[in-house]
Amino acid sequence: MSRAPYKRYSKEFKLEAIRLAAEADKPVTAVARELGLRVNQIYKWKKQIEAKGEGAFPGHGRQAGLEAENARLRRELAVAREENDILKKAVKYFAREST
Repeated sequence: MSRAPYKRYSKEFKLEAIRLAAEADKPVTAVARELGLRVNQIYKWKKQIEAKGEGAFPGHGRQAGLEAENARLRRELAVAREENDILKKAVKYFAREST
């Protein structure tokens, strides 16, 4: 039994939902129901905007600039460590052969 895929909302939709919740005379739960959202979703989006500002909701799974660079550097470091370990083993092997 497979579950339904996640619904994806555009950045503009999210920002508009946050604006509506802030400016409406209705409670946030009523606004969320009208938009077909879970009740806590608007609060979650608002928290993301407050934390990341313009970097929130990058879209299509792409990470913000610093996060993407950090991930790239971590991958590069893992490769360098693996290469270093191989070289250390080779040095030990050839040192043993020469004696």
